[in-house]
Amino acid sequence: MTAPLRQAQAEQHFPCEACGADLRFAPGQERLVCDHCGHVQDIPRATGRGASVLHELPLEAGLRADLPVEELEEHRTLSCPNCGASIELTGPEHATQCPFCATPVVTDSGSKRLIRPQGLIPFRLTEAEARAALGRWLGSLWFAPSGLAQYARRGRKMTGVYAPFWTFDAATRTRYTGARGDAWYETRQVTVMVDGRPETRTEQIRHIRWTPVAGQVARDFDDVLIYAARSLPAGHVDGLSPWDLTGLVPYSADYLAGLSAEGYTVELIEGHHLAQAEMLRVIQSDVRRDIGGDEQRIASLDPSFSAETFKHILLPVWTAAYKFQGRSFRFVVNAQTGAVRGDRPWSPWKIAIAVVFGLIVAAGLAYLYQKQNG
Repeated sequence: MTAPLRQAQAEQHFPCEACGADLRFAPGQERLVCDHCGHVQDIPRATGRGASVLHELPLEAGLRADLPVEELEEHRTLSCPNCGASIELTGPEHATQCPFCATPVVTDSGSKRLIRPQGLIPFRLTEAEARAALGRWLGSLWFAPSGLAQYARRGRKMTGVYAPFWTFDAATRTRYTGARGDAWYETRQVTVMVDGRPETRTEQIRHIRWTPVAGQVARDFDDVLIYAARSLPAGHVDGLSPWDLTGLVPYSADYLAGLSAEGYTVELIEGHHLAQAEMLRVIQSDVRRDIGGDEQRIASLDPSFSAETFKHILLPVWTAAYKFQGRSFRFVVNAQTGAVRGDRPWSPWKIAIAVVFGLIVAAGLAYLYQKQNG
């Protein structure tokens, strides 16, 4: 673990073969383009795609910080004081703007040793396509300010960012104890008062017969996805799912040309705990199905995890942080599928108009009712 690490991000440059200017990755084309002279360079194609072509890392070695040196890199990063994002720097700059909240950030050019990504999903949507998707999403929201969608469409800059994720695999076997509940019904005659007169009715009373049970379930988990940062709210990240992980390609720095990358701030051990919590929720559903019956009670679960592996991957998002009418709004677009999530804007004027309109309608209906029954 003391061997020198590659300076992966600190010295990354992508010079054009024709003129020497910086190249950028062209979303949806999987090639590098030069905005200065128009030259195009293809990115060498990987031999396969999808999570299955990426090599998994043994979880135990990762948790012990005992990974091979080739799986590690040193990254120059800065931390946003507002949202906590860890932004990776490429080149000599010492200041930038946070792509998640637009806060100006200055760094002391320190470096961090991080696990190297095993793969990424390249950007499929261009900035213009992402802006159009954001405009459609804003336009579909009820009670949103009318001007915000137009403001977003009016050429406002979006930033392409590769967001960090962990994926976890595991084989599980779980012993359980509990109870199976089978419903049965008792028919009773009851007397109720209807318009002041007693009526006899038949009703079904539901009972549950409980039987102790014990058993075992097995499930193999593949690519349980955990967001490895804290800069985006959980609701924003969840709303970008699902991701098509068959689009993963082996990691190459070429895909980062002209884009930003966020370093992970959720360490591997915390990501593993979050993944196990996700797995346990699925296991509980498996146990309930295995118990059967109409209702189930789970008294104990004894899960065992084996063959645990993980990957560090990067997934593409377009981000936008706008100030509109004195308020800040953050939005993210899945650059693979076009799914959009963001801060929900509300228009107090539209809400007030809707409330007044509702009161007018209610008053009108009340007047008609009184007139018909007066």
